[in-house]
Amino acid sequence: MAVRWLLGATPQQILLVPLVFPILALCADVLQFIDPLIGSTNGGNVFAGATRPYGLAKPVADVNGQNTGGFATDGSSITGFSATHDSGTGGNPSLGNFPLFPQLCPEDEVNNCNFLIGERATHYVEESVVARPGYFGVELASGVKASMTSSEHAALYRFEFPVEDGQHPLMLLDLTDLWQSRQNATISLDPGSGRLKGNGTFLPSFGAGSYVMHFCVDFFGGEVFDNGVWVNNRGGPEPKELYVTRGFNLFFLEAGGWVRFNELANNTLTARTGISFVSADQACRRAEEEIPDPLDDFDRLVAETEDAWREKLSPISIDAGGASQELQTNFWSGLYRTMISPQNYTDENPYWNSGIPYFDSFYCIWDSFRVQHPILTILDPTAQVQMVNSLLDIYQHEGWLPDCHMSLSNGWTQGGSNADVVLVDAYVKNLTGINWELALEAIIQDAEVEPLEWAYHGRGGLQSWKDLLYIPYLDFDPIGFGTNSRSISRTLEYAYDDYCLATLAQGLGRDDLYSKYVSRSANWQYIWKPQQNSVINGNDTGFMGFFQPRYQNGTWGYQDPIACSALASFCSLTTNPSETFEASVWQYQFLVPQSMSVLIGLMGTEEPFIQRLDFFHTSGLADISNEPVFSTVYLYHYAGRPGLSTKRLHTYIPSAFNASHDGLPGNDDSGSMGAFVAFGMIGLFPIAGQDVYLISAPFFQEVNVTSPLTGKTARIMTIGFDSSYENIYIQNVTVNGQPWTKSWISHALFIEGWTMELTLGNQESEWGTKLEDRPPSWGEAMI
Repeated sequence: MAVRWLLGATPQQILLVPLVFPILALCADVLQFIDPLIGSTNGGNVFAGATRPYGLAKPVADVNGQNTGGFATDGSSITGFSATHDSGTGGNPSLGNFPLFPQLCPEDEVNNCNFLIGERATHYVEESVVARPGYFGVELASGVKASMTSSEHAALYRFEFPVEDGQHPLMLLDLTDLWQSRQNATISLDPGSGRLKGNGTFLPSFGAGSYVMHFCVDFFGGEVFDNGVWVNNRGGPEPKELYVTRGFNLFFLEAGGWVRFNELANNTLTARTGISFVSADQACRRAEEEIPDPLDDFDRLVAETEDAWREKLSPISIDAGGASQELQTNFWSGLYRTMISPQNYTDENPYWNSGIPYFDSFYCIWDSFRVQHPILTILDPTAQVQMVNSLLDIYQHEGWLPDCHMSLSNGWTQGGSNADVVLVDAYVKNLTGINWELALEAIIQDAEVEPLEWAYHGRGGLQSWKDLLYIPYLDFDPIGFGTNSRSISRTLEYAYDDYCLATLAQGLGRDDLYSKYVSRSANWQYIWKPQQNSVINGNDTGFMGFFQPRYQNGTWGYQDPIACSALASFCSLTTNPSETFEASVWQYQFLVPQSMSVLIGLMGTEEPFIQRLDFFHTSGLADISNEPVFSTVYLYHYAGRPGLSTKRLHTYIPSAFNASHDGLPGNDDSGSMGAFVAFGMIGLFPIAGQDVYLISAPFFQEVNVTSPLTGKTARIMTIGFDSSYENIYIQNVTVNGQPWTKSWISHALFIEGWTMELTLGNQESEWGTKLEDRPPSWGEAMI
């Protein structure tokens, strides 16, 4: 019999007062353990440059290899230095607008310089790369040394040129972005100061529409020798203004401005780049305000950024207990990456200004709702509240909550309306300063009203969802339009979105809405086909019962359960679109977080469920580089075997997640991979949208987390910890000195500052195995 549960208490009012905490004595300066280059190759796509927490300005060197985040340690060549980037995303490279590129022209002739991207690309000296919070440096094979840092809205660069007599170092600005998506652009040059101003219209890298970005570049440390514009591979001193279109068909028009200098002090040119989505004048003004003395401000900016990162990470401290420096680096670097994006675009939204902090670069919530936003709720709840309010701000002005939103543009929806989960997760964890009635309205809009373009917000197929109780294969949907695929994964995600809606409705005293939507949260059962088997290479796996696509008339379609896995072929919105998104039926069969007890019953009993999990994780079907797999590592808890969750976690950390440059199994996705690592090492895993953290053995002897809301410190302590990780099984747990038999705990651990002590051993125990001690699960079988 399934356990019926749903949180119903209205959150207590907790005043949002940001507190500042010193780094506790348990840990030295955490910045020594942060390596921004983790995940800088092998598809991690991390942003490795200088940034403040959630900062708009993000300068780094851009390469022509794995350049989704700008820079990569893949041995490719540098094509420029730009001041805006996203971090860890997939798909097309994002941002990287208006790159600068320094060079010395042969024979000191402007037209001997290399203007085109392909011609100017220059290898970098691999051992010269230095990346740390607030600073990035690299030396080009040409001998030019570049270093950079940032304020909130501006980048500061230093370019040291090799000594060559009779040379006038040249700096070009390219009116492009990493994706070469520019539609049109302008640039103007001040002939005396060399100031460059302009803007460009670009396409979002994973979304619809376009955006306009403005720039303002000033130079310091020398005298302007001459300047002008360039088009294709030629430059000239006149005119001083330029407007360019995209070009003709496939021939992208490359163009920009250039400035040459003489009498550079110490052969070093300092460049300050202001960036704005509003205007070039605002870009200039903010750069001048934030970096008023560019020749002397570099060290100040680095120090301020370091202090900003120390403050953001200060709520947490560890006693490593002999854990290796590599594991500590992996941990702290993961936490660091969770606060790079979303980005604070306050007063940078050209479409509206509601007078509140505004965040953008939610890229994408399908990835980030599972672990990144939950960890921000613990460590930086003030920022998380601002992000939630930004989502509601977008709803009020665009009509829908976004599932993805970057560069002030709508991003493509990958599955459900996952902002619903972010909002409800904030609610059940007692965050305040949020209009919950507005949140309820916004989520009901997702659940009830189908937009014309559900490809980038809301949900599609809602008529079928209401009438048939599932999203059909090849659904007839004349109401709205999107990619008519993913019927299995959308059914599963819509069901959980409705469960979260029911949770919020119940908490707000709307029992009528609760009953309606909690019933709809069981719709996932209507695509469960009990007779479906799975065959791999001609061999039956022995497991019966899988999700399958279903037509509108109730008959079954077919998708091989291993399709869209590493054993078959990749599936996305545009590449081999299928009935599951970026993952197989094997993977999606475990994604019913609201009703795990029901799912276990459909699969047989606990033992067959565990056998499925084991097979999934050991057969090559589990793709840990994809966020939906994260929770499957911990699902043994629901079958009464929490020790197996910890055991499974150790098969991924550090083998798939480590401190090397290729230390991420896939896209970091705005810090989602980093959050997964951090939660795993703390010894907890969140079930987003529920007030539930699954308990596992931590990777450190002790972890302390001080709530920025209450100032109270949660302590996770161990007895029997060993850094060789033989003792990874929890024997018993006490909370505030009292026995704790449940394999999960609530957010009160952090808000109220509980002390949780775990006794560890080298064998599984009875702890957490009883039915009443397993994580909450709602519902009962309906098929």
